[in-house]
Amino acid sequence: MMAERTATNRGGQAARGELNGHGRNGVETLGRSEQDLTTERSQPTCLVVEDDRTMRHLVVSYLEEHDIRAISASGRGEVAGLLADEGPSVVILDLRLGQEDGLDLLREIRSHSDVPVIITTGHRRDEIDRVVGLELGADDYITKPFGLRELLARIRAVLRRREAGQTLVQRDPERGRSRFGNWQLDRRSRRLSDSSGVPVALTKGEYALLIAFLDAPQRPLSREYLLQATRIHEDVFDRSIDVQVLRLRRKLETDPSAPSVILTERGVGYVFALPVETL
Repeated sequence: MMAERTATNRGGQAARGELNGHGRNGVETLGRSEQDLTTERSQPTCLVVEDDRTMRHLVVSYLEEHDIRAISASGRGEVAGLLADEGPSVVILDLRLGQEDGLDLLREIRSHSDVPVIITTGHRRDEIDRVVGLELGADDYITKPFGLRELLARIRAVLRRREAGQTLVQRDPERGRSRFGNWQLDRRSRRLSDSSGVPVALTKGEYALLIAFLDAPQRPLSREYLLQATRIHEDVFDRSIDVQVLRLRRKLETDPSAPSVILTERGVGYVFALPVETL
């Protein structure tokens, strides 16, 4: 049985063995036979965004050993092309990319893609970055140094949730669109539009929160319920829901300072005040 390995910051332990090949676009991968190349089409693809070469090799090697096709990028400039060309199933994003800001890159990814993103941080004290990352739409986080087995488990969990969500939409097509007030949400495309048909961009966190409200309209919902419903990581304080609500109000309310759509229920949480029509 393979010994468990641990990913660390720069200068950490390297993977055993050498990587002996490169994929297209200079993407680092393990050398593969023609049979491997055929098999990989049925495998999920993970894009590892990490500027530390040793760390990058370690994670790529481990994922390839466990039936996940792994591609990688060392910085922001490579990511857009890889997202378009490779269509990864999940992204592992280090928030400390040398002189670049991983949070800015996360914003950029979320502006045009809903691919699941797991963020990595170098220090347990970086709580603010973790919270902001989750609010910007990251699906999970893991703190360095982390066990590669745990990283693999988190990747598989994110992929299972995504697959389950896609299956639910396919099995329940009549729940594809919701109308409330002057707004309409297409759940298949995750497109929110106003009465004129003008789209309004939502982060993944805002979208998940809106879905939680639409699934239980005109009912008081606690912060704990909303945390669970939006799948925000258990280590995030429930006050992060207040930040998400504030941001969602800014997009839905005529006057966010005097909300009429999402109301505060003192001592409980929030109420989505509008009736919701399923189209």
